[in-house]
Amino acid sequence: MPNPSGQIGRLLLLRRRPATPPPPPPPPLQPPAARRCFTTTEGHRPTMVHKRSLDILHDPWFNKGTAFSMTERDRLDLRGLLPPNVMSSEQQIDRFMADLKRLEEQARDGPSDPNALAKWRILNRLHDRNETMYYKVLIANIKEYAPIVYTPTVGLVCQNYGGLFRRPRGMYFSAADRGEMMSMVYNWPAEQVDMIVVTDGSRILGLGDLGVQGIGIAIGKLDLYVAAAGINPQRVLPVMIDVGTNNEKLLEDSIYLGLQQHRLDGDEYIAVIDEFMEAVFTRWPNVVVQFEDFQSKWAFKLLQRYRNSYRMFNDDVQGTAGVALAGLLGAVRAQGKPMIDFPKMKIVVAGAGSAGIGVLNAARKTMARMLGNTETAFASASSQFWVVDAKGLITEDRDDIDPEARPFARKVKEAHRQGLKEGASLVEVVREVKPDVLLGLSAVGGLFSKEVLEAMKGSTSTRPAVFAMSNPTKNAECTPEEAFSIIGENVIFASGSPFKDVDLGNGHIGHCNQGNNMYLFPGIGLGTVLSGSRIVSDGMLQAAAECLAAYMTEEEVLGGVIYPSISSIRDITKDVATAVLKEAIEEDLAEGYRGMDARELKKLSQEEIAEFVQNNMWSPDYPCLVFKDN
Repeated sequence: MPNPSGQIGRLLLLRRRPATPPPPPPPPLQPPAARRCFTTTEGHRPTMVHKRSLDILHDPWFNKGTAFSMTERDRLDLRGLLPPNVMSSEQQIDRFMADLKRLEEQARDGPSDPNALAKWRILNRLHDRNETMYYKVLIANIKEYAPIVYTPTVGLVCQNYGGLFRRPRGMYFSAADRGEMMSMVYNWPAEQVDMIVVTDGSRILGLGDLGVQGIGIAIGKLDLYVAAAGINPQRVLPVMIDVGTNNEKLLEDSIYLGLQQHRLDGDEYIAVIDEFMEAVFTRWPNVVVQFEDFQSKWAFKLLQRYRNSYRMFNDDVQGTAGVALAGLLGAVRAQGKPMIDFPKMKIVVAGAGSAGIGVLNAARKTMARMLGNTETAFASASSQFWVVDAKGLITEDRDDIDPEARPFARKVKEAHRQGLKEGASLVEVVREVKPDVLLGLSAVGGLFSKEVLEAMKGSTSTRPAVFAMSNPTKNAECTPEEAFSIIGENVIFASGSPFKDVDLGNGHIGHCNQGNNMYLFPGIGLGTVLSGSRIVSDGMLQAAAECLAAYMTEEEVLGGVIYPSISSIRDITKDVATAVLKEAIEEDLAEGYRGMDARELKKLSQEEIAEFVQNNMWSPDYPCLVFKDN
């Protein structure tokens, strides 16, 4: 259950706002009949369709299979086209799950085909036939199937997408479409799109440049937007921007589905992304666009280019930062320290790409705010981080420091006092710094070697934390077994991909916390959609992270559990979206959503905001279909 009191409550109070007069006392609760009521926009109104007979059965948006009632069969010319027994959705799910268990092994393409990919293939076939049932199965079994439709299996899907491609899903904009994108967006059949996830395939998870095959990550992310946030699946759009690939293997592959040319760069590349953004926001002015898996070179540049003029955010930079920040705050609580001690934590970060720098910036801002938000506070906060990339420790002595990493470069004299120098290895840094937290966002599997973890035993913290956050599983910096066996049972462990808890013996369990972005990005997207905010502000992102940090009880955190169970994702997302929407209202960014304008939003209490969010979360229930002639 959420725990907004205590230390977390005090953290929330640290968020500075302009002074305002104290609010008037709340009015007495109205009797139930008189209270403001919100009719859900995702309710059970009849759906008008312009097709009948086999056309309905072949449309996954409207197909119900054997669940069509007899009156619907008559109304839609389906009588005789389906077996006579009308089944409930529960019976359909039971039948599908029984078939899934039986077919998992049979669906494998030989012994080299992992079982997870076989599950993905079977689920995808259901998605192609019956979208409502697909999401009903996914939501009911989210803990089991989130790793199939998202990380880690989605990485394998992207690597093999050319062979797995059967039915088009989403849109493809390419360098060959320059000058045509404004008209192309009208080829998508949905009049309203709430959420777009877009990638250029240049850095899929930790797997590198997968070109057009990277659309698999956009599809997987939007599956979670539907399952976790209740975004209507008819109002989501996965997008691939194909500007070529620098993957020589794909360039030579005769069945590769994308442009077989090297990637555009510089102004040519920017022009393609500019044209895409202008086109989608012209047709769908209220859409939210999430950028996903763009290489670090472009992630920050595109974020800075668009964030103040479009309703967009970058999940790798901002979503990862929020989830990691929530985990870092949880680690403070797990060590039994007051939250105000967060600025005293020593943190070694392995990885200076878009995700690593995003986490550094978010953590530094939070520390600085706790210290008073002054220039001195920012300098003090920056001194709590030691950043190690492929060349070793980053200091001011380095010639080619990335501008984004420069604020975190250690001063040379300061490094020397600690026995460190430019380019010092990770194990040297950990041994000398004795950090409270070792945070990995390097995409280098096994980077936290036995020597590095042995060095972490020297941490000055009673409960050191190891965050192996890189995805997919093979890129995790270490496993929970390695962390617990080398450092000891007091370590706090978190990872980006799912691992099983570790049996430590004597009835003790080493908890593996999955610090997955899916805790935040669905709520950020939903809250932004419902607020109608013009932009996704830093305050909205901060509200999301603090909400997640507050979700765990004190007892859970002291027991080493700093992230909630994936099985609670729908409830978590509702709380995060509520926090994001509330922040948008307080920052005067909210412009309203459908029938709820900005003035009405401002009148809502915390309880009413949560109710508004809940009522606008789509659920996978079969609608009543009514045929209407064109």
